[in-house]
Amino acid sequence: MKTITTISAAIATAIATLAAPAFAAQAEDYAQGRIIAEPRAGLTVTEMDKILKSSGAGKARKLGQSNIHVIDVAHGSEKAIAAKLKNNPHFKFAELDQRVAVSATANDPYLGSEWHINKIGATTAWDNTQGSGVTIAILDSGMDSAHPDLAGNAVAGYNAYDNNTNTADVCGHGTKAAGSAAAASNNAIGVAGVAGQARIMPVRIAYNNSGTCYAYFSTMASGVTWAADHGARVVNISYANVPTSSAVQSAANYLKGKGGLLFVSAGNYNRDEGFTPTDTMIPVSATDSADNRASFSSYGAFVALSAPGAGIYTTVQGGGYGAVNGTSFASPVAAGVAALVMAANPSLSADQVKSILFTTAVDLGTAGRDIYFGYGRVNAAAAVAAAKAAPAPDTTAPTVAIANPVGGSTVSGLVSIGVNAADNVGVARVDLKVNGTVVASDSAGPYVFSWNSAGVANGMNNLVAIAYDAAGNVATSSTVSVNVSNAAPAVVADTTAPVVAITNPTSGAVSGTVNVTVNASDNSGAAGINMSLYIDGQLKASGAGSSLSYSWNTRKLASGTHTVQAVARDAAGNTSTTSVQVTR
Repeated sequence: MKTITTISAAIATAIATLAAPAFAAQAEDYAQGRIIAEPRAGLTVTEMDKILKSSGAGKARKLGQSNIHVIDVAHGSEKAIAAKLKNNPHFKFAELDQRVAVSATANDPYLGSEWHINKIGATTAWDNTQGSGVTIAILDSGMDSAHPDLAGNAVAGYNAYDNNTNTADVCGHGTKAAGSAAAASNNAIGVAGVAGQARIMPVRIAYNNSGTCYAYFSTMASGVTWAADHGARVVNISYANVPTSSAVQSAANYLKGKGGLLFVSAGNYNRDEGFTPTDTMIPVSATDSADNRASFSSYGAFVALSAPGAGIYTTVQGGGYGAVNGTSFASPVAAGVAALVMAANPSLSADQVKSILFTTAVDLGTAGRDIYFGYGRVNAAAAVAAAKAAPAPDTTAPTVAIANPVGGSTVSGLVSIGVNAADNVGVARVDLKVNGTVVASDSAGPYVFSWNSAGVANGMNNLVAIAYDAAGNVATSSTVSVNVSNAAPAVVADTTAPVVAITNPTSGAVSGTVNVTVNASDNSGAAGINMSLYIDGQLKASGAGSSLSYSWNTRKLASGTHTVQAVARDAAGNTSTTSVQVTR
């Protein structure tokens, strides 16, 4: 049995080494000695550290290039500190690092045929595409990459549990899920997955505890972020309770910002789970060969789609095949359909792919979205046909407005700024500008920013929010003017240079649009700080204050190493420089 110490190593530098007893000795199904949280956009590292210290928390470490942090806490204080940070307006969320099991499955006593392939119209869809060019990440117990029906499609993966590249299957569950989505087609052996020419990226998030595989919300969030940064456009997690995690929802938004979608299983408990609906991921319930809800499938208002999940013939660890039941397999079947849609029309955004899946699904049960089938059972033939048809160009700009503070308000210190933004397809990003300078960006609602007003002079200052959609349409809010009133710092000789940090990206791989964020602090206050951002020696952005943001499109960059450099200068002329190197 692995210990919590081993689990913490799985998330590399993101999770501190813990010295805890084996999990079997714990009374609670959450990790001891750590919680998960995400600061609001704009909150500097310095200010976040102050809040953590005052809450009794320890070090915070980012998960990959996302803004999700794993935070060290004293054993026994997990619930109390998570509650403190959850109620702090400068944090998006804080939660326990819950342990969850796979969506349990059962082997049928017979080898079923692949009835589900014809049921969802996959053979018709295959006339146009079989998923070539799309990578599906299977976040699970690993994968038998030597299986003859998986080896040809497998690409390098990641072990988010042990922080290495060993993605061997420790429970057998991941191999079954992978085959359901993308077992090789047209190879004259075994079975064919829904997207049989898609690439399969195994990401191990789990460990084996007495025959049952368990994963943590932190390994899930870490795995989603890693997959997004390494080219996956479809990600599947077939574990219980995933829609309840704010950390995984945030990671799913990060994936969506890179054009990807996260599919998760609804669960196998034959009950209404009562989960809150979310548009960050696609929860999938299971159907049988008669298009009824499978007897074991969980349901609820959170379910967005349904897919075959009973008697699914798929790959089994060790090179064999078998029929299995579970929403664990309905979810990757739906994920495979998404890969077909993306391959049929690579220009589609994540929101467009999701819309196509929902509008083309076979409506079962009550008309419209319902608690048993969501928008309906996936229909690969109709979805691919819709993807092939040229979608109408999106020319509708988002709507955006600053909700708080109201104009004329007097503010000081850290200020919470709420922005309302909406779009006919989906908001891609919202920027907050102070006096014409972007100080923070956020890619997921609700859009609430933390602004350190000490970075500007006392008096009236102008706030503007700008919203972007994936099609490039832009909207700008009305200006809100607020009166900043901070105590003037004592005048002393200043020989201390500012402290400057690039909070995103961190060293490692980048792809798509990267939100570069820099923050700085100074002993004389932030009002006199001026920052400049350089990429490969070229000036990309500059501004005054404690924060600087820049939206960096890496798609046209040459492959290789690139340097992101930030320079901060205070009013006395003291200068600091920092840089990170990333690869594309």
